[in-house]
Amino acid sequence: MSEPTPAGGESATREPTPPVNPAVEASKNFGITPEQYMLPASSEIRLLNPDGTAVPKTEQGQEPGHEYPMPDTDRLLAAYEKLVVGRRINDQNMALVRQGRMAVYPSSHGQEACQVAAALCLEDEDWLFPTYRDSVAVMSRGVDPLEVMSTYRGDWHGGYDPKKYKVSIQATPLTTQLLHAVGVAHAAKLRGENTVTLAMCGDGATSEGDFHEALNFAAVFQLPVLFLVQNNGYAISVPLSSQTRAPSLAHKGVGYGMASERVDGNDLAALLSVLGRGIELCRQGGGPLLVEAMTYRMQAHTNADDDTRYRERDEVSEWVAKDPITRMQRYLEDQGALDEDVTGRISEHAEAMAKRLREAMSSKPELDPQDLFRFVYHEPTPQLREQGAQLADELSREEA
Repeated sequence: MSEPTPAGGESATREPTPPVNPAVEASKNFGITPEQYMLPASSEIRLLNPDGTAVPKTEQGQEPGHEYPMPDTDRLLAAYEKLVVGRRINDQNMALVRQGRMAVYPSSHGQEACQVAAALCLEDEDWLFPTYRDSVAVMSRGVDPLEVMSTYRGDWHGGYDPKKYKVSIQATPLTTQLLHAVGVAHAAKLRGENTVTLAMCGDGATSEGDFHEALNFAAVFQLPVLFLVQNNGYAISVPLSSQTRAPSLAHKGVGYGMASERVDGNDLAALLSVLGRGIELCRQGGGPLLVEAMTYRMQAHTNADDDTRYRERDEVSEWVAKDPITRMQRYLEDQGALDEDVTGRISEHAEAMAKRLREAMSSKPELDPQDLFRFVYHEPTPQLREQGAQLADELSREEA
């Protein structure tokens, strides 16, 4: 039996309402087209030159919708301190590896600005999903460096409580953390929580299938995720030119229907401004965002890598001149915010952290062999109890 025709003779069948594209809606707020909003600015966003001088707005190459203010000096000074501490711990860890007191360490020497900014732009309810190289980001989020480094010493556990700090355990498998970030963001949206997740990865991760799956799912379900790609030029020894023919990694965002931006990854001021606005856009329902930070790792991939086999020393030297620490230091000195007393206090803090780390890594942790069985399941199976008892018996006979 057919449905009665409504008054006026109109059909009762209605066209489904098309889904709202957050990028389209966000572009209206900036008074630009969706294409202008989704594509990155024609040149990477930079607020400070490598010599520490401020870039005039007329020379920043910013188009409508891509303007970013300079963060206030107090915020920059607090971020600079974390930058200095992160560099000191990076270098201390490389020394500990050479001394045999740590198994392996992937240094982020030169990339610390990306990591500090990522951590500082998040609110308490937000989540950070780092890679294996993002120890400085984890520490900048408030995790004790001793807990962070326990993993690289070879301890049996991840070192810190992810729920306490809202920081995922550092991921060694490439790109898996992006999927986890998307999952947490999806769960938070279903629960009505005001949570944003920030997922970090390197340029090599963009060649993985997990990268596509994470970005596509986040865009389709309009999830509050900011994807931060630290483009340091190499996936171990594979240069970016062998990974993609895209104009930039940021341009990949438009294919998923999300806005993207490209920023100078050694410019702490620009990173704080770009990531800060990106996080707020995600929180306001602007959907997922993709940010590519152009940076460089000045040291080898890990202590097991010989980077002289695939890059020239002149190339490394060029990036030393773009060091994020000296850039921010010069700017803060010009602003009168950094004098000898403040510099001395920050250096003392960094050295104290390094000393504490040295002492902790020099001590041997007390290990309980029964931990092999204790934490496999919430309730140990009969087989695990049997194996634990067998090990205990063998150890007691050895001691006897």
